Amino acid sequence: MVDGVEDEELRTNVMVDGVGDEEMCTNPLGRCSVFYYGVGHMLNDITSACWFTYLLVFLTDIGLSPRDAAAVMLAGQVADGFMTIFAGELIDRFGHFKVWHGAGSVLVSVSFSSVFGGCLPCKILGNNSSTLRTIGYSFFAAIFNVGWAATQVSHMSMVNCITRNSTSRVVLASCRNAFTMFFYIFWTRLRRGVLGKSYVRISWTYWFKKVLYYQVALVYVFTRLVTNVSQAFLAFYVINDLRMVQSSKALVPAIIYICSFVVSVILQEITWTGQRLKVFYSLGGILWIFCGAGILFLPRSMSAFMYVLSVAIGIANALMTVTGISMQSVLVGEDLNGCAFVYGSLSFLDKMSCGLALCILESYQKSPSSFCIFENLKD
Repeated sequence: MVDGVEDEELRTNVMVDGVGDEEMCTNPLGRCSVFYYGVGHMLNDITSACWFTYLLVFLTDIGLSPRDAAAVMLAGQVADGFMTIFAGELIDRFGHFKVWHGAGSVLVSVSFSSVFGGCLPCKILGNNSSTLRTIGYSFFAAIFNVGWAATQVSHMSMVNCITRNSTSRVVLASCRNAFTMFFYIFWTRLRRGVLGKSYVRISWTYWFKKVLYYQVALVYVFTRLVTNVSQAFLAFYVINDLRMVQSSKALVPAIIYICSFVVSVILQEITWTGQRLKVFYSLGGILWIFCGAGILFLPRSMSAFMYVLSVAIGIANALMTVTGISMQSVLVGEDLNGCAFVYGSLSFLDKMSCGLALCILESYQKSPSSFCIFENLKD
């Protein structure tokens, strides 16, 4: 009889604790939790910003042809694309977000310094041919993007497992985007799944039957194409097309990132709904259209106006990136044991499309010092 009473009390306590956890999971997250999540992707964000902004400039400055530089960039993007699929599948099967996040961060740190530190195979073999340099840089570019993809997919997949509150999920994405401007890595205490529940694993074919998957994929890929491709050619544009001072290729991206950071912080204070996500994304897209038109028709005599455009680009980037990523959380919903595949597959489309776009556009630039990008495109 006593044992029966104890068993009943134990079941009651478990049920009460379960209800408490359920309510806690649907409540908005505290600022500390948001902060801890936001700093977890900073290394990826900072290296990505340098990668897309300066890699092509760096490679052409050290003597690689635009075609070879594009091949290095494409090698990294292809490796990144396939790794996102691979990582997404394994994370859905086995979990261990922190292990993937930590291992990817180590690869990013080592390989990033290897790319911008010079051609390591050339130093070892004592050969500085363009072919060996292209192969060497392509190898470390691939390693860098493998680590980057592992970190990105594991970090993005955490959002749906941390909270069910839709506004908190957008706030997490916003904070993640805001911390692009800072360098600090913080290991999060995170559990796989929500409330310790056991979810049945979702087959990857499940997502292909949802129309929303294709809609979110289109939005996300378009967002990454706009932000990453424009970022990669921005330094060329301000120097070769507008003939601005050399410091502008650092100052213009800095203005963009600072404005993006400020807007991302502001977006954390908004209570989000599906309708607001669409409205703010549309605003960012419309703003980018005007920015693109300004870049295309900006005369060299008004090159200083590029600093004003940089402010608008930073705002547009933040609006599109935060809401675009948050739409993936809406797609996943509470289907947690398939969330890594969603983030991985969409990132695969992002990497492949950006890699091909950069390769095609770079092929128009026959000489990094004497030809302008948009003049070549017009030819």
